[in-house]
Amino acid sequence: MSILCGTCSGARMWFTKGVYGFYYEGALRDAIHAFKFNGRKEAGRQLVRLIGGKIRSLSGQFDCIVPVPVSEKRLRERGFNQSSIISEEIAAITGGDLNCRALVKCGGTRDQFTLSRRERKKNVRGAFAIDDRSSVEGRRILLVDDLFTTGYTASEAARTLIAAGSADVTLFALARTP
Repeated sequence: MSILCGTCSGARMWFTKGVYGFYYEGALRDAIHAFKFNGRKEAGRQLVRLIGGKIRSLSGQFDCIVPVPVSEKRLRERGFNQSSIISEEIAAITGGDLNCRALVKCGGTRDQFTLSRRERKKNVRGAFAIDDRSSVEGRRILLVDDLFTTGYTASEAARTLIAAGSADVTLFALARTP
């Protein structure tokens, strides 16, 4: 499913298109919470496997899979980057080239879920950098995130990739808010 909602149509998004697996509600919301906040990595992996057909349909549309990075602080707190786990499963399903180091989080940002729409956009501005420009230059990127809410985090990550010379950025989010 392509993402075309009020958020995307009303704001400049830097990714070309977006694909999501689920709506973030009900039992799926609970499963994503278990994955993201309770360290249940297998729950995240299973959710990706459930939509394996949709993910396989993306094969050939990208050259490289890049997860949205988390801060070092968040990585220490959780012990993992949930977008990296999702990306690993996507790479296993598609045989795609996974690059977990292409995009890095720089500086500290506040938790997006605590902020208003306007604050979220401002909060992520300049939050990402490219570790190795040659790893993304001229390449079609599948940018992977766990949850799409306002789109500002994904858009800023995509903007950073495009500025570094990526040919195209498609967003895959495991879930999106309804």
